[in-house]
Order: sequence, then structure tokens, then C-alpha cells
Amino acid sequence: MAFDGTVISSIVDECNEKLAGGRIDKIYQPEKDELIVSVRNNKVTYKLLITVQSTISRLHLTQVPKKNPQTPPSFCMLLRKYIGSGKIIGIVQPNFERIVEISIEHLNELGDLCVKKLIVEIMGKHSNIILCDDQNKIIDSIKHISAQVSSVREVLPGRDYVYPPSKNKVDPLLTYSIEAFTQLLKEKRTIIHKCLYFSFNGISPILAEELCYRTGINSSQSVDTLTSEDFTSLFEAFNQMMKRIKEKKATPTIIVDEKGYLEFSSIPLQLFKDKKQLVFSSISEAVDQYYKEKANSSRIKQKSSDIKRLITVNLERCYKKLDIQLKQLRDTENRENYKIKGELIHANLYQLSEGDTTLETMNYYTQKPIKIALDPTLSPAKNAQKFYNRYNKLKRTNEAVKVHIEETKKEIEHLESIQNALDFSETEEDIMLIRTELMTYGYLRARGRNKNKKALGKSQLIHYKSSQGYDIYIGKNNMQNDELTMKLASSQDWWFHTKEVPGSHVILKSNGDELPDNAFVEAARLAAFYSKASQSSKVAVDYTLRKNLKKPNGAKPGFVIYHTNYSMYVNPNDQNLERQEE
Repeated sequence: MAFDGTVISSIVDECNEKLAGGRIDKIYQPEKDELIVSVRNNKVTYKLLITVQSTISRLHLTQVPKKNPQTPPSFCMLLRKYIGSGKIIGIVQPNFERIVEISIEHLNELGDLCVKKLIVEIMGKHSNIILCDDQNKIIDSIKHISAQVSSVREVLPGRDYVYPPSKNKVDPLLTYSIEAFTQLLKEKRTIIHKCLYFSFNGISPILAEELCYRTGINSSQSVDTLTSEDFTSLFEAFNQMMKRIKEKKATPTIIVDEKGYLEFSSIPLQLFKDKKQLVFSSISEAVDQYYKEKANSSRIKQKSSDIKRLITVNLERCYKKLDIQLKQLRDTENRENYKIKGELIHANLYQLSEGDTTLETMNYYTQKPIKIALDPTLSPAKNAQKFYNRYNKLKRTNEAVKVHIEETKKEIEHLESIQNALDFSETEEDIMLIRTELMTYGYLRARGRNKNKKALGKSQLIHYKSSQGYDIYIGKNNMQNDELTMKLASSQDWWFHTKEVPGSHVILKSNGDELPDNAFVEAARLAAFYSKASQSSKVAVDYTLRKNLKKPNGAKPGFVIYHTNYSMYVNPNDQNLERQEE
């Protein structure tokens, strides 16, 4: 979701409510393009995060702790000099742009009351933090933009501050007639959702899509094809949205799909009505949570990248090895022919002589004539022995290759189960457990002490409640699967796992009750959802009582056997099930 005008408007409203009248307590710069401004107001301390990193530029109140560098950068020192201990007197969003102006009252070196403006431009790679005086002269900025970098405007100390070019967009909060609204869109002469965000400040592509969705208009439809009724519907939906913003009726929401957090918004998005939506009490809380989750996801992805490469390399090796072994097995399929030829030569020794090159006789297995090529340099008996030796060699190869194929298939199954576990890793402890397992089986070199047990304690199982209130627990990796199934589950609990597909162990706690059918279906859906087959439409899931499971001696983590079970086909999802926070 773009950090658009609607989100910024809600954040400005919240900041005015909580920060206006407060005094700046601390300013620090954790990163080269990020600020934390600590503000104390009404005996409460708030932390305002301002970041102008190109991919995650934003401004909001935060609860996420950030490190204060021992040596503050020069821009941070300048802010402390000019606005440290200053009083925030107002926060505005000019023209519904992605710009926030924070007015700060402070005393200068002579003790006179002055006003400074901290201007935050949230515009992707063009984002910036600029400090100006009361005459709109730039004192300094976190990024210096010279004429060599931008021919449109300079952002340098001593220059007059001017707003970024608006590209002929207008403020959507102004009052428009239906005629003016229609004319504004028609001037763009492109598809309708582009017309909307090309015409108005602060309207992101997602909001433009939302407006089209609310009115039942195809967002890819050309503006020239719209009827007067279409424009009227759009105009009414647009005015309703703007009215909600003017009345400060924010509904901070995060949209969630099967891969995690998808979007955030300050207004309800009907476009995602089929997705799970988390509603928050404040827009800062929603944005803070969204980026916290994204940062965690990015960190987990970074920490697991080497493991993913390692597993991919080893799986490719195993797949190639299995192909070779299957070819070797196919090459042994005709071994019985060599045994039969040896027997036929042996049975016809009386009619063979030294130097014979062929034997023509009746194959008493098939009752058909057969012609066998002989080595004239060998005696008939040694020719027979040659075929017996060839048969015995192929027989030994067949038996050995079958063992190797079984071992390779088990290794592939193990590696695929680890690969699947990586997709559901949520914390560094989850990654640590997977790394420990790879070290145990020689895929990674062990480093220092084994922290397996400590990691297992910190790594939390996934926990859901069924619609009837029964607990459902899910292991995120093989180590957790072992712990959950073999230690935490009782004999009367039910165990679920995808049939012949790598996936998590799922335990449905019975509490000694006779469970309703729906509880079994919900647990099976979760087993399919947390498996390699999560994107399939129908997945086979085996389930049985925990007491029917056995773990063979020396088996790899997460591997169990069972002979008594039921099966069902389900659609993988966790819809209508509430995940519990541990």
C-alpha cells in the first residue's frame, strides 16, 4: 500500500491530538535517513518515527525500540540545536499532499521566541526531511538535492523552500461539482483508475481501484467509455470517501492473506472483502505493526537465505542421484534373461563343442526357439558360467540400488520437509532449530555449542482454536514436530498430516471428549495449509489417534510410522479459525 494522502491525513490527525502542545525531549538518528523525535505531552512520552528510506518512507508514532548511536550525525546535531526542547504548535498536511509540516516554537540564542518548520516529504526515492525557518528558508535537510541531481528544484541550505511539483493534481478535499469532477477526469484521457490518481493529490492506485470497485466500474475501462451515470456513481463514492476523511473517521486496517500482511489502510477497503482484516485503534499502531512484521519477515528471509541455497543444492544433488539410480535399476530388469541363458547352455552341453559361436534351442520357459551368442574362445561350460556371473552381478546391483534408492528418497523427503519448514519460520529461534537439524545431519558445519534445547524453548508452536473451542497445535519444523507429537500430545489426542507430502504435524487436543466432525475438518485444513501442498485445491490428509504412532529407532526428526488411520480430502486454509497469541 502506498503511504498515500488518506493514511497521512489520519496520522496528522493523530499526531495533532497527541503531540500538539508537547515538548521535544530527545532527537536521535538511528540510521542515515531515519529520525526518532521523542515528545513529552501531558506526562506521556511519544516517539515519532520519520524515515525517508526510499522503499519504506513514512512518518508515524512508534513503539518499536531503536538504537541511539553514540556519535550523532551532523543533521541530528543541527536539529538538537534548533528545535531541541521546542514546543510543537501544529502539524499540517498541505493540499492533501504526501507532505507533513511540523511547526515548532523555541527560543533562539538571544532568548527570542521563534518558529521553525520540520517538513517531511514522503515520496519514495525523493523523500526528504527539511528544516526551515519562519521565512521558509532551508536551514538544512537530511538529503541535499543540487541542480545536478534535480533540474526541477534544489534542496540546499539557504535556498527558499518550494513544494515539489504537483503535476497538475488538485486537492481532493476541496468541494467540486459533478461537472468539474467529470471534466477533470476526462482531461487525462486514459483508463479510469489512472485518471483518478493522476487527477487528485494523495490518491494511490489502490484507492483508485477501491473507488472503481465500489461503483462496479471496470478499473481498466477507458474514461471515454464511461456514461454520465458512471461519473455520477464515481462522484458520489469519491465524496463519501472524502467526507469520511474530513470527519476524521479513520478505520486503521491491515489486510492479511496466506503469505502474511498484504496492505494497510486508514479506511475500509471493500476491494479485499474476501481477505482477513485486522482493525486497530490507531493508524500509527497499524502502520507500526505492518512495518514491524515486514521488517521481521525481511530479517527471517535474510537469515534463512543461506539455508535455502544449501537445501536447494542438496535437493538438486539428490534428484540427479535418484535419476542415475533409477536408470541403474532399469538396467538390471533383464537380469533373469542371463540366468535363463546360462541354464539353457548348461542343459545343452552335450551338443556343444569348443569354438561354437551360437546355440539354437527351445526356451522351456516360453516354449519358443531361442538363439544364444557364445564366445568361441571359451568352453561351453565357461560360457554358461559367464551368463551366471552376469546374472549374479545384476542381481547384487539390483538389491544394492534398491537400498540406495530408498535412502535417497528418504533424504529427499527430509530435505523437502526442512524446505517446507522454512516457509513457515516466523522467528530467529525457528531458523536456529532448522540450522541445528542441518548440523546434526552433516549438511552444515557445527559452530560452538548446540543451542537446540534453548531454541526449542523459545520457538513457539502455532496455536489455533477450533470453532468449538478445541485447541489445535502445529509444529513449524521437524524438531517442533517431534516435541509436539512424541512429548506434548496425549494418547487420546488426534494427529493430522498430509498424505505423502511434506508438512507440519498437527495435534487436535481431545480433552477426553468425543470430538465433533467439524473439528476434524478444521484440523485437517490446517494440516494441508501448513504443508507443501498449501496452494492445491484438494489435499489428502491422514489422521489417527496419537497412540497409533511410533517413531523407529534412529529415525530423523519429524518421522513417524502408523498403520491405523483415516483419510479425508480438504481445501487448505485457516479461514474462520482464530490463531492464538502465545
